[in-house]
Amino acid sequence: MKPVNKKQYDITIFGGGPAGISAAYTAASLGYKTLLVEKNNYLGGQMTGALVVPMMQSTSDDINTEFYKTLIKYAKDYNAQITYCDGNEGWLNPVLLKIVFEKMLKDIGVDILYETELKNKEIDNDTKTINSVEIKSKTLSLHIYSKYYVDATGNSNFCEFLNCDFIDDFEKFQPSSLRFIISNINLEKFSSQIMKADSDRDVTTSAKMGNDIHLSTAYTFDTAKNWGLRPFFEAAVRDGVLKYNDTAYFQVFTIANMPHSLAFNCPRLQNTDNKDIFSHSNSLIEARASIFRIYNFMKQYFEGFENSYISQIADMTGVRVSKRPKTRYIYKLSDILTSKTFDNTVLTADYPVDIHSNEADNSTLKVVKKYFLPVESLMSKDFNNLFVCGRNLGAEFEAQAALRIQKSCMSMGEGLVKYLHKSEKLH
Repeated sequence: MKPVNKKQYDITIFGGGPAGISAAYTAASLGYKTLLVEKNNYLGGQMTGALVVPMMQSTSDDINTEFYKTLIKYAKDYNAQITYCDGNEGWLNPVLLKIVFEKMLKDIGVDILYETELKNKEIDNDTKTINSVEIKSKTLSLHIYSKYYVDATGNSNFCEFLNCDFIDDFEKFQPSSLRFIISNINLEKFSSQIMKADSDRDVTTSAKMGNDIHLSTAYTFDTAKNWGLRPFFEAAVRDGVLKYNDTAYFQVFTIANMPHSLAFNCPRLQNTDNKDIFSHSNSLIEARASIFRIYNFMKQYFEGFENSYISQIADMTGVRVSKRPKTRYIYKLSDILTSKTFDNTVLTADYPVDIHSNEADNSTLKVVKKYFLPVESLMSKDFNNLFVCGRNLGAEFEAQAALRIQKSCMSMGEGLVKYLHKSEKLH
């Protein structure tokens, strides 16, 4: 009989995305024995695997932003960060971040387990407590005994494994994206063309930073806005270079320490039939075909792409919404709109209610005032020692659409652990 491997931790976190990394870093910095379990073979989640860069901006009032500030310092050391002309520090390099995140966690003493799957659990239903969890790597199994467990998987994989109760709004959704990178672009030529084509500096911006050009621009098929790039997209559809659905959403950003490259926040995945098991796979296949059409569109209609090539397609789907477990307090859209305050606030933000749609003129981008998230929205309703943080927090669909950005997810992870520390639940 093979020996059973056992480990004792103060806190075990499932999911190595922004929220999970922040929670793990904070826990270890406070002296707690910490384990981070990640199903992939790298950290960063959407930031790295899905190429979701740069970080969206939001106010924070410096509440639970120590991890974010430390990340920026580490990223600068690896030349993986720039501060763009709008003051956004979160222009990061998704490839180098895989190294940066590991360096941060190993420096602070976090144990990391990659390429694992959940196997078994031991639960005390009388006390509503998770006693232990068994995980399996490629060759070995490990029984984890932990005081507290955190689901930071984004898709609530750990909560689903535990058969938790979920918020029933599965009919509401946002389309996912499959991001990609094009390299070897003459960005000076491209920048000059788009800056002439689009006078809206909220949409199209460009700046010379050191020896590099950094820029951003966007277009959607929504008709309410007079997009400066509209003539290019309409011509491409007429010419058969793009399909109409390819024009649903288009957004590009330059990348820190990746000169002559652009990160594309598109295309959207189109198929949304939850009753068809092939729907998601077929939408990914179509998305990759769309990527090639968009690439040829860029070469034909924009300057600077003559010698360019597709250098990377995201390993992960860029997900905006997911299953969310029921928590002690379900955060509501009305809490955002009224700026409701709470006793135990883990973050402040003012990022808009941002809901994407595959139907033209049906997306939402509602500007809001500063709002506050209570820690109770990170406390499981089903287990006393289970918590959540990140995209899968306990929130209504519309409220989650404002809180899903990376900076807020980092504050959730940090704020949750600091709350546990302050309340002495980890002592």
